[in-house]
Amino acid sequence: MGKVEEENETTVTEFLLLGFGDLGDQQWLLFSVFLVIYIVTMVGNILIVTLVVADHHLHTPMYFFLGILSCLEICYSSNILPVMMTNLFHGGQGTISIWGCKTQYYFFGLLAASECYLLAAMAYDRYVAICKPLLYVVLMNGKVCLRLAAGSWISGFLGINTTLYIMHQLTFCGPNEINHFFCDFNPLLKLSCGDTRTIQLLTFPLAAVCSLLPFLLTLTSYGYIVSAIVRIPSSAGRQKAFSTCSSHLIVVSVFYGTIVIVYMVPRTEALQDLNKVFSLFYTVLTPLFNPLIYSLRNREVKVSFRRTVAKFCSYKRI
Repeated sequence: MGKVEEENETTVTEFLLLGFGDLGDQQWLLFSVFLVIYIVTMVGNILIVTLVVADHHLHTPMYFFLGILSCLEICYSSNILPVMMTNLFHGGQGTISIWGCKTQYYFFGLLAASECYLLAAMAYDRYVAICKPLLYVVLMNGKVCLRLAAGSWISGFLGINTTLYIMHQLTFCGPNEINHFFCDFNPLLKLSCGDTRTIQLLTFPLAAVCSLLPFLLTLTSYGYIVSAIVRIPSSAGRQKAFSTCSSHLIVVSVFYGTIVIVYMVPRTEALQDLNKVFSLFYTVLTPLFNPLIYSLRNREVKVSFRRTVAKFCSYKRI
């Protein structure tokens, strides 16, 4: 009898990602849009990494973290978009093995949690630059920057490994349809045929540590930043101070705003499609927006780009 129950629990070997449903002829339009987004995301983030590494003028803590963020976004997009585009290419839906699904979720969780802490580290960097400018070189030296960057990745690694261990306790015996375009934890939890109440209780504080804690740290940093900017006597000084952190503030607002909507809004069937749309913001559009926001709104990045292009052209002439 025990063997029969074990077989029933392991009958599901793959999941069906429903994606955006039956799109008909629109699937090719959506495929083309996501292909362009993926190419622009890769080119933009690779360009930022290249500029940060190649131009010594950008060898500062702010651009060090920006380079790490771009590396993270390259991996983030490559984990989600290729699978989504493959499914769109084959009709909008596609199958993925249980291990493939867990692997995708593993890298998604690792990169998402790491980004939360990295954004907090970037907010702390801006706090020190604006609120303690005379101590900036001391407080944000190379060792501190490396520790903050390493701490972001380690925090994501510890959080996702704990979540994955919890996920291994889930059993799947049908149905196997995931109403999403990638393997997220909540849709998988709905498909489990066991009692998930204990798992839900365990994952809530874990999610708070991985996302809520860095969000509160980011808010605290910006609270001090706004307070310091308001006290600057000249309007030109206030504008200059705000411009140094406005790009990061936009990225933080889009990233956390959509995450709050997706994971805090009640999970009803009526809101499922809306949640998928908002999920696109932090999985697909945020990695696209980051290089555009930081390059178009940042004079130093634009100057560095022109300087690097001029240097490359001079080498070709030689």
